[in-house]
Amino acid sequence: MTSSKAEGRPGLLLRLAGPLQSWGEKSHFTDRDTARFPTRSGVIGMLAAALGRKRGEPLDDLTALSLTVREDRPGVMMTDLHTVGGGLPNRDTVTTAEGKKRGGATATLLSRRAYLADAVFTAALTSTPGGPDAEALSRYAEALREPRWPFYLGRRSCPPEGPVLLAQSERPLEELVRLPVSAERVRGAGPLNLVFLSDQPLDVLPVPDEWASSPADESARPTSTINDDPRSFHPKRRTYRVRPLYRRTVAVPEERFAGLGAPYLVVLEKHLAEYRAPSEEGVTP
Repeated sequence: MTSSKAEGRPGLLLRLAGPLQSWGEKSHFTDRDTARFPTRSGVIGMLAAALGRKRGEPLDDLTALSLTVREDRPGVMMTDLHTVGGGLPNRDTVTTAEGKKRGGATATLLSRRAYLADAVFTAALTSTPGGPDAEALSRYAEALREPRWPFYLGRRSCPPEGPVLLAQSERPLEELVRLPVSAERVRGAGPLNLVFLSDQPLDVLPVPDEWASSPADESARPTSTINDDPRSFHPKRRTYRVRPLYRRTVAVPEERFAGLGAPYLVVLEKHLAEYRAPSEEGVTP
């Protein structure tokens, strides 16, 4: 188990599930895309909303958190077509970049919005050196339990399903690997490869020695980059930074797959109660 480098990084465990999710990565004007997994900007924005942070307020403490995501169910990509402004008088149509109103054949705008349907992700937000301490993490956890403002899975039309905060943990990466998987697996089918994605090298991922995985040294190198590291959510000066994307594939044993819906939540709560230290907090109702 390659866990020594991951020790001393407390954090939060999250479950990101819902009928629809949409984690915009390259959205531009009327084309609203989604990444195949939760983005840093989306998850940090969700936490900022729970804390009641206004757009434009500093994010330094939140951007000091590292995000690692496990793809329990990757979901299905779907696209929805929206129309705006059709049949309205000119004064009520969409405003142009010049501040004028659209009319005639240009009054109706078509926009395409992409979603992930039926996807489930389990995620760890871990502190980094100099990042949030245990007291700050407790405040974040409390905010996710009782958010000041509603949060959503990347887009307002995508509310989360079930509990989002699973726990505050002293070993979030270790628990992320071992948490029950929210997906069905036929008994006898054997292990199934799950993908882990992170903004940090994944050679520190504490994979049990008896589990197969892609080589740790390969997961220490980024496989690509993604422009989702938020610097500001200011409505007029929203900015992001490109960051590396690390990937590791782990063959998770079939007994870790706990099914869907209520049966999964029962297994999850039992696992947290048995696996975690008595002083740590369990799944939220």
